[in-house]
Amino acid sequence: MIDFSLPEDIIELRDRVSVFIRDEVMPYEADPRQEFHGPTEDLRHELVALAKAAGLLSPHGPTEFGGLGLNHVGMAVVFEAAGYSTLGPLALNIQAPDEGNTNLLHQVATQEQKERWLAPLVAGEVRSVFAMTEPDGGAGSDPSLMRTAAHPDGDDYIINGRKWLITGMPGASFQILMARTFDAGGTDMGATMFMMDNDTPGIEIVRVLNTIDSNSPGGHAEVAYNDVRVPASQILGEAGKGFRYAQVRLTPARMTHCMRWLGAAVRAHDIAVDYAKQRQAFGKLLGEHEGVGFMLAENEIDLHLCRLAIWHACWLLDQGEQARNETSMAKVRCSEALSAVVDRSLQILGGRGITDDTVVERIYRDIRAFRIYDGPSEVHRWALARNIMKRN
Repeated sequence: MIDFSLPEDIIELRDRVSVFIRDEVMPYEADPRQEFHGPTEDLRHELVALAKAAGLLSPHGPTEFGGLGLNHVGMAVVFEAAGYSTLGPLALNIQAPDEGNTNLLHQVATQEQKERWLAPLVAGEVRSVFAMTEPDGGAGSDPSLMRTAAHPDGDDYIINGRKWLITGMPGASFQILMARTFDAGGTDMGATMFMMDNDTPGIEIVRVLNTIDSNSPGGHAEVAYNDVRVPASQILGEAGKGFRYAQVRLTPARMTHCMRWLGAAVRAHDIAVDYAKQRQAFGKLLGEHEGVGFMLAENEIDLHLCRLAIWHACWLLDQGEQARNETSMAKVRCSEALSAVVDRSLQILGGRGITDDTVVERIYRDIRAFRIYDGPSEVHRWALARNIMKRN
């Protein structure tokens, strides 16, 4: 039997985060330093400093480098609390892609690589990117189509290719790049992950894409790699095992996305409930009309079931299970159900919902991308269906 009761220290930490988000972070939600492509670095550093002073920075990070070292269930609780504000994940240094990169480096990197890249990342001093997705028929939902290539040259590799939808590239300090790798004889070894500083010669930001969301600093960029020279010592893990390491990163990252967006959906729902308790229409409170009341009830159901799905998948991960099916199911259900929660909340607010008088409009735009990144719902359903057909 799974015990969903929370340890006292996690409850205390969750409550501290909730108070911090409401008192310290939410007042920044109208800060003009939130630009079209996301919050500025100046705003990020200011928020990170507040979290550090409160002892809440990097709850996911290893204690070796100053993080709080929470397990997956602990993260589920704390990340939801942080997600209550659109700026909460940024303040606690748990925003994607940094959060996923932190886990990957902690699991796979050498000690030297950890000192160089993981330590400042956990401290909130720098941002990072994860460069895998490609344009023009390259790697996306099907990573086997990867076109970016790395060829050996002495003790180095020369990388050429193009990536796009690379979150946070402008202003980030370093990246983890996936490239198809070849040996000296030209044999395809499979994908490899390379660590590199973003000022490495040959890395060029081609353009910053205009997208529907604006919650990540730097937005999403298209990046070209022109004869980028990277020492073999900067390979993350082993050459040719990049797809295996990608699962180390992506499987738990699906859940942390769910955690953060659960908090955002709870916020949208709370705003809708408050409005339904105050707004009068046709002789009674808005929430007393069956159509609105049923939407609020559906929101409560979706929020509750998503939380259970997240906690169950996280419990499995904490038991050492791969839980790929469970995380896929949770990602699909949460991305769709939480989007519906925000949509209903906006509908309840009526005309106010499409303005920036509340944060619901912002959440509505940002959460739509959740059904696409880290695997569209259709890809997860397809993978689950294949596994079903393989059963005896």
